[in-house]
Amino acid sequence: MLEIERKYKAKNSTFLDDSKVSYKIKQGYLNSSPERTVRIRTKNDKGFITIKGKSDQSGTTRFEWEKEIPYEEALTLLNLCEDFIIEKTRYVINYQEYVFEVDVFEGKNSGLIIVEVELNNENDKVVLPDWVGEEITGDERYYNSYISNHPFENWK
Repeated sequence: MLEIERKYKAKNSTFLDDSKVSYKIKQGYLNSSPERTVRIRTKNDKGFITIKGKSDQSGTTRFEWEKEIPYEEALTLLNLCEDFIIEKTRYVINYQEYVFEVDVFEGKNSGLIIVEVELNNENDKVVLPDWVGEEITGDERYYNSYISNHPFENWK
């Protein structure tokens, strides 16, 4: 139940040409402590609860547990979450042997585009598509739990 991933900024939106799958996500946090987060998420018409532990020193690896819950229960739990609910569209792109997930944020986080790639091993060497830019792995400002309390529109 370890999540191993790297995060990047997107250089541009040409990734849209490569995406065959996308879905709408709403998510909020019952707890956004850096030590542990408890997230409620809807993806299209499905609901999920996720618990994540603190990231390791490099920011690439941390404990993650996720369970699907009834959509209606997820909607109810979103009402109990901390103040700000994140809304985004996630685009899924297969590139070489990896799956890249690109989150295009909306609302108060509009303009923020984050690329994630899950790895099998922290030392995996990933060939990045042309539209992937600066690495932001381990930069807590780009964690969704941070963004939920510090919207991107206030960063400037």
